[in-house]
Formats: sequence, structure tokens, C-alpha cells
Amino acid sequence: MMRSLQIIGCLVLAAGAMRSATPSSENRAIRAVIQRYVDVRNHFDEAALRELFTQDADQLVSNGEWRRGLENLVQGAAASSKKENGRSSVVVDHIRLLSPNVAIVDGRYETSAAGASSPRKMWSTFVLLKKEGRWRIAAIRNMLPTVPLP
Repeated sequence: MMRSLQIIGCLVLAAGAMRSATPSSENRAIRAVIQRYVDVRNHFDEAALRELFTQDADQLVSNGEWRRGLENLVQGAAASSKKENGRSSVVVDHIRLLSPNVAIVDGRYETSAAGASSPRKMWSTFVLLKKEGRWRIAAIRNMLPTVPLP
């Protein structure tokens, strides 16, 4: 009986180790997609941007504009990249895997428009889908924080 419990315990530990290895590799892959997005936006590369998104991707930007579908998203990104002059960053704070193929990523988004005295600091949430072994961005939500009520 004791031997059976030891074997079961070892199997549980091994399964836990295998489970934790997968999220770690997925986290690295997801972070790489977000960094690639920032790099592509900062040096606006339309073809590379298209590769990062699903066809039905959408984005809600901080001024309330919806960019629905890949074409609208690319056009909006081109306009934003030109205005921001390559000065955006996203620091990923949290990745939550909803399933092996769906992730929500929260990060601090900072951008500076040409001539601005200080950067705009926002929150950004990304929804990523994994299809055919590749993570792609399905949605982005950019939010300006509000001042808490006293």
C-alpha cells in the first residue's frame, strides 16, 4: 500500500512539472508576439503587422475608436505609428491561459506622440489565439486609467 502511494505521489509531481513546463514555454511565445507587435508598430511594417493578427481581429483604442477587421486595424495602426513616431512600448504584467489555445495578456502601454511633453500611460489587454501552432492577436483593448474617487 505504501509503495502504491509513493508511486502515485511521484506521478502527481511529474504531471505537475509537465504542466508547469508548458505554460512557461507558452508565456515566452506569447511575450514574443507582444514584443513583435510593438517593434512592428514602431517601425511600421504592414506585412509583418498582418502576420501578427487573425483575419477578424479588432482593436478598441483609448479614444473610443473601434478598428474592426484586419484592414481597419492595419489602416489605424499606420496612422497611429506615423503620429507616435516609433515611441511605444508594452510591458506585459500578466498572462492568463484560458485554454491551451486562448490567452489574455495585460500590460502597461506607453506611447509618445511627436512633440508631446510626456508619454501617455495606459493599460492594454490583448486576446491571443493559437492556431496551427502559432499565437496571433485576435483583439486589443487600450484603456486610459481614471483617477480614483476620493
